[in-house]
Amino acid sequence: MLRLRQLVLVAQDLRPVEEQLVDEFGLEVCYRDPGVGHFGLRHGLYTIGDQLLEVVAPKQDGTTAGRYLERRHGDGGYMVIVQVDDCDSRRDQMSDLGVRVAFEASGDGIRGLHLHPADTGGAILSIDQADPPESWSWAGPDWAYHSSTTLSAMTAAEVQADDPDALADRWAAILGRPAVDRTIQCDDASIRFVEATDGRGDGLAAIDVSVVDRDRAGESVAIGGVRFNLV
Repeated sequence: MLRLRQLVLVAQDLRPVEEQLVDEFGLEVCYRDPGVGHFGLRHGLYTIGDQLLEVVAPKQDGTTAGRYLERRHGDGGYMVIVQVDDCDSRRDQMSDLGVRVAFEASGDGIRGLHLHPADTGGAILSIDQADPPESWSWAGPDWAYHSSTTLSAMTAAEVQADDPDALADRWAAILGRPAVDRTIQCDDASIRFVEATDGRGDGLAAIDVSVVDRDRAGESVAIGGVRFNLV
């Protein structure tokens, strides 16, 4: 299994980005985990189909998220979370590839390996396992109830890089899927790599979302430093 399960944006201020998500797509918060305060963050989670979109913002100085905002000169994409069914073997694979696990998270029926961004490039990449697979307790007990009625799925994540070919090959080795034309195909979505042309360097630049109202297909909306392509 390899699924694109959660994407994360980082913003200097949480509320304006959340207001845009509500205004453009009618999304509603499914969960606010008080545990993220341990990392000096506040956040909100939104359900799109059985995937999650998260927005985080620093609430104090000296956070990793705050340094990321400084490095990329503002709001933008922050993290890509994929779902697998074999975290233990993936950990062994990371060791063989020389990829460090920067942080291991665990919860009720779920665990995640946050890989060191210096070893992956592009964005923070996390490899997570849920039991049962359809669950996702990072998002609280009622996340499925809040599923969007305007967006049905996140079908692609676009990661920009100064060297997209090298980054695609690196992520392909990490995720165990080939990169064909700079694109890694997951079971339910794709991760594509493009050249960074905006001076912001590596990062999650765009998200393709399947829209229920087909009249909106083809639109592109910028929210939180990320381009949402409606497909």
